[in-house]
Amino acid sequence: MTDLNPSPQLTVYFDGACPICRFEIGQYQRCAGSENIAFIDVAAENIPDLGEGLDRPTALARFHVRRADGSLVSGAEGFAMVWQTLPSFRLLGRVAVWPPLLRLMEAAYRGILPIRAWISGLLR
Repeated sequence: MTDLNPSPQLTVYFDGACPICRFEIGQYQRCAGSENIAFIDVAAENIPDLGEGLDRPTALARFHVRRADGSLVSGAEGFAMVWQTLPSFRLLGRVAVWPPLLRLMEAAYRGILPIRAWISGLLR
């Protein structure tokens, strides 16, 4: 699903072909505050230009979020940015940016990336 909010606080780039990604993004899209986020399914055939510093293969390989100022973050930091934008996740987002926890979350995320396709295959 693509939401082309004209002035989002964040733009989230996700792999809509991945059942795990689709499920998680669906949860965020149903939350209050999601109107402040543009969700771009980079697996879709007709995707818009992803902007400076991000191409489709890179966006499909890892979770990316672009802030309103144009800066790009990915992985655990990207999830923390999304959580800070959604009221029901805001406390988690504030805690998640604590550097030791953010490093731990990033390590866990990197550990899951190589087996994401295998897990997704189990869910199909």
